[in-house]
Amino acid sequence: MARRNAPCVLFFDEVDALGMRRTNMRGDSGHRTVVNALLAETDPATSDNTGVYVMGATNAPWDVDSALRRPGRFDRVIFVGLPDSDARAAIVRFHLRERPVKGIDLKAIAARTDGFSGADLAHICDTATQLAMADSVRSGQVRPISMTDINAAMDQIRPSAGEWFDIARNVVEFGNRDGTYDDLAKYMRRKRFR
Repeated sequence: MARRNAPCVLFFDEVDALGMRRTNMRGDSGHRTVVNALLAETDPATSDNTGVYVMGATNAPWDVDSALRRPGRFDRVIFVGLPDSDARAAIVRFHLRERPVKGIDLKAIAARTDGFSGADLAHICDTATQLAMADSVRSGQVRPISMTDINAAMDQIRPSAGEWFDIARNVVEFGNRDGTYDDLAKYMRRKRFR
C-alpha cells in the first residue's frame, strides 16, 4: 500500500516489537516470520521502495535486529532526549490548552520538572485536573486548575525515565563498539546520568 501511495512516510511505532533481534527468539517461529517479512519488504535489493520513507521509533533500539539497521532499512539512529525547559513548558501548555486554568506559571513548572518525560508532564496535567475536579465536586463550585493543583501533582509524580537510563548506561558502556549510541553517551555525560 505504501508503494502504491508513494511518496509517503511509513512509520512503525515500537519497532523493536516487530523487528526484535532474532537471537532473542527461542522457539518463536511466528515472530521470526514477522521479522523476516519486515526484512524482505524493506530490502532495497529486492523491493523498489522509491518514494517510501520508512521510520521507526523505539525505547529499546538495542533490541532491534541488526539486519534491520543495515543501509536502506532503519539505517540511522536519532536519539531524542528528555525535553528541555522550553519544551517542558510547551508540553504542559499543550496538555492544559482546552482545560480551564488560572494562574499557571509555566516557567516555574518547567524549572521544577527537569528530568521529566513528555508522558510524565502529561500525567502531571491529568492529575492536577483530577484534583481540581474533585475539589469542585466537594465544594459544589466549578473552579479552574491552579498552581496549587499543579504543585500537588508534581509532589506526587516522579520522573519515569531513570530505569531506562540505567539500561542505556550498560548499552553505552558495553554495547557501543560501532558508535551507534555515541549521541546517547554524550547526552548522558552532559546530563550526568553516568
